[in-house]
Amino acid sequence: MTCRIPRLISTMSRHSSYKPALAWFAALGSVWVFVLVALGAFTTTIGAGMAFADWPLSNGTVNPSGWLTEIDKFAEHSHRLSASLMSLITIVLAVWLWRTEARSWLRRLALFAVILILFQAMVGGLRVLLDNHNVELVNTSVGRLFAMLHAFLAQAYVCTLLAIAAACSKTWIEAGPAWSAVPSRRVRLLGQWCVVLLFCQLTIAAVVRHSFAGMAIPTFPFSTPSGGVLPDAWNFRIAIQFSHRLMAVILSGMVLVYGHFLWRDASLPRWLRNCSLLPVALIAGQIFLGAQIIWTGRSIVMTTGHVVMGALTLAVTFLVVFLTNRESIEGRDHV
Repeated sequence: MTCRIPRLISTMSRHSSYKPALAWFAALGSVWVFVLVALGAFTTTIGAGMAFADWPLSNGTVNPSGWLTEIDKFAEHSHRLSASLMSLITIVLAVWLWRTEARSWLRRLALFAVILILFQAMVGGLRVLLDNHNVELVNTSVGRLFAMLHAFLAQAYVCTLLAIAAACSKTWIEAGPAWSAVPSRRVRLLGQWCVVLLFCQLTIAAVVRHSFAGMAIPTFPFSTPSGGVLPDAWNFRIAIQFSHRLMAVILSGMVLVYGHFLWRDASLPRWLRNCSLLPVALIAGQIFLGAQIIWTGRSIVMTTGHVVMGALTLAVTFLVVFLTNRESIEGRDHV
């Protein structure tokens, strides 16, 4: 009997009411994750991913010589330090939710976030440790293959963290009758397809970056200086760059359609329908930055901005879709 008392107290202390401190902590974590993404993008852009050949330490220490004065070492080491802080934030957030949150789906999501960030750290380490092992079939290193996976997992982690922050927010928890209606099936499907296509596009983008294919087609918007739609010659780098551009066209159309129908769905609150403008604006900004990469010969600022904007576009679109589906998500848990 006595051994059940702490468990009973722990269960009784869990509730799904709004907790300001928890909500702010989750929100700050969601902001910090974009600092991590920006540092990772900058590191890759300047080719500093192998500034240190060891891991998890940097040149055998947590304070390597030259990391505050040499740009490549600063980029890589600050990325590692920010990733360590992000891991700590995620673990604290998960423990906090498991001790205080009644919604089992949210507790499981927090546990998934911990698993994801730890696995992401391991993949980042393998990117460094296996960089000297080559894969002749695709003419790259094992380390760079892990770098592509590392980029993909980062997007999944960002979405997971944003979902947790949204579910902890006052807007989500204290939603009024205006959120009792369910959006149309068309809106739900279009939103889900936008998220899937954005994941596909960012995966292609990771391959482009780590295959050094960013300037494989050196003209924009056309593929040749003479105005041709298709490149004059083909190889892997040209093909993956062209695929990236083609997917951008498909995505632009899909996001525009989704934004149109989301804005017209009267079952959703007005502020949420107004959010339909955000993915459209971000896609437009992303295309502009992509063009600037070509026109500036892969400027560091434009290239880094393009990566960060891509992550932000996915994050905002995912968040809009997640908020739109609040009723069905909460309906899975009757704790």
